[in-house]
Amino acid sequence: MAPQAARVRSVYVHAPFCVRRCVYCDFAVTVRSTGDVDGWAQALAAELALLDPADGLLADRLETVYVGGGTPSLLGPTAMRALARVLGEDRLSAADLEWTAEANPESFTPELGSAWRDAGVNRLSLGVQSFHEPTLRWMGRMHGAEGAVRAVRDAKVVGLTNASVDLVFGLPASLGRPWTDDLERALDLDVPHVSLYGLSVEPGTPLGRAVAEGKEPAVDDERYRDEFLEAADRLVRAGYEHYEVSNFARPGYVSRHNAVYWDGRPYLGLGNGAHSYLHPVRRWNVRDWGAYAQRALGGQSPEEGRERIDAAAESLERTWLALRTREGLGLGGLTEDARILASRWAGAGLARVTGDSVRLTTEGWLLLDRLAVELDSLSAVPVGSAAG
Repeated sequence: MAPQAARVRSVYVHAPFCVRRCVYCDFAVTVRSTGDVDGWAQALAAELALLDPADGLLADRLETVYVGGGTPSLLGPTAMRALARVLGEDRLSAADLEWTAEANPESFTPELGSAWRDAGVNRLSLGVQSFHEPTLRWMGRMHGAEGAVRAVRDAKVVGLTNASVDLVFGLPASLGRPWTDDLERALDLDVPHVSLYGLSVEPGTPLGRAVAEGKEPAVDDERYRDEFLEAADRLVRAGYEHYEVSNFARPGYVSRHNAVYWDGRPYLGLGNGAHSYLHPVRRWNVRDWGAYAQRALGGQSPEEGRERIDAAAESLERTWLALRTREGLGLGGLTEDARILASRWAGAGLARVTGDSVRLTTEGWLLLDRLAVELDSLSAVPVGSAAG
C-alpha cells in the first residue's frame, strides 16, 4: 500500500462533451449535441478499476474534486450522482470536501443545479468569458449576454452560492469588446471568485489557423497587458484578493483544488486527456474520447505517456509555480546571485522581497515565465514556495 503521505486526496475528472468548439479551444473535447452520461461514467469506472486498489493510491477521504471540460453541464442533472458512485460515496463524505463542477450558462438550469448540489457539488465554475454579444458569437459561445446573469441567479436560488466566473481578456480590438463594462458586469454578479484567462493562439485551433492565414491578428501584447492590469486593479479595489496570477477571491473563497497543482501535491486525473501527478512521475491519458473509452472499457490502460521529473525540471517547475502565487518563493534555497536578482526586480517594481520570500507584483506576473527561468538559473538547490 502507498505511504499515507503519498496518497492522492485530489481528483480531476474530465467531461469532454461540447455542443461547439470555441474558436480558441485547445482542450480534449468531442463535439456532440448532448452528453453521454452513461458512457462517461462507465468509462471512468473502468479506468479507475485499472488502478490497482491494493496500492492504496486514493485516500479514504478526498479533499478536492474538480470536474472540468468540455462542458460538464451538458451531461445533465444525473452526472454528479453517477460520478459519486464511480469515486465511492465514502470518499466524498469529508465535511470540508471542495467539489467543483464547471458549467456553461446555456446548459445550467435550476433542475441541474439542485441535482448537483444534492449529489455533493458545493462549488460552481461558470464559463462566462464575456457579456458582449459580438464577442460571444466570435468565440463560438452558445449563451447570450444575459446568459451568465440568469445562470448565476439560478445557482444562488438552489444554494450554489460558492461560484466562480471566467473572463477572457486580450481579445482583438476589432471586436469592439468593452473590457471595462465586462468587468463591471462581472462584479454586478456578486460572486466570490473570478478567474481571468488571457487569449492565447494555439496551433490547430480555429483561431490558430485564422492567425496563420492572416485572417485574424495575433494577440496585441500592449492590449493584453493593459487589460490584465485594469482587471487586477478593479477587482482588488472591489475587495477581491489577487491570490494567484489568474485568480481573484473574496476572503475564504480561494480554489483549494487549484492550490494542489500550485503546491506540487499529488493528484489523479480521470478521463480523456487528463493528467495525473505522483512525485516524481507525471502521466497523461489519450486525448480522443472514443479511443479513451474503447481502451478503458476494454480493460486496457488509457495512458498515452508519462515522464519522470528530474531534479532540474522539478526546480524550474517549483520556482514557476511558487512565483504564480501571492505566497511567492522562499529565499532559503537561493544563491547570493539569485537574491541580488530578486532585489533588482523589487527595484524595478516587478517583485517585493519581504522576510524570507520574494513575491511578484501584478506587473511582475506579466513576465512570470521569463522571471522564473532567470531566477531558477541562479538557484543552488531545488526550491519550494514560502508557504512550504
